[in-house]
Amino acid sequence: MASAQQQQTPAPGLSLEQAKVILAEVVKAFSCPENAMRMEEARDNACNDMGKMLQFVLPVATQIQQDVIKSYGFTNDGEGVLKFARIIKAYESQDPEIAAMSGKLKAMFLPPMTVPPHSTGIAAS
Repeated sequence: MASAQQQQTPAPGLSLEQAKVILAEVVKAFSCPENAMRMEEARDNACNDMGKMLQFVLPVATQIQQDVIKSYGFTNDGEGVLKFARIIKAYESQDPEIAAMSGKLKAMFLPPMTVPPHSTGIAAS
């Protein structure tokens, strides 16, 4: 049953501290003026439509992440970004700083979710 344990353990060779450094660099890359402008333009094109977010925003966000993580040994493609995301996900539960940065990163390229108001009175049967 080693496979269940492997899923929770980040990829060998990337410590929690290294993951934190790389994630901080990725978050920082999104705030540099050129990338911020690229993301803003992609968001404008998407108009908060989830299908269009996948078409316009996700490729830009993926490219920005690839530009950072490729120098840390990740492949320069979508698979490298997914592998990095899995490592970060595994560390989120162990480190509140990684969890906070990961949440901030997701907020940069996911549309704001509007929750419909619900009634507070739930009828019990």
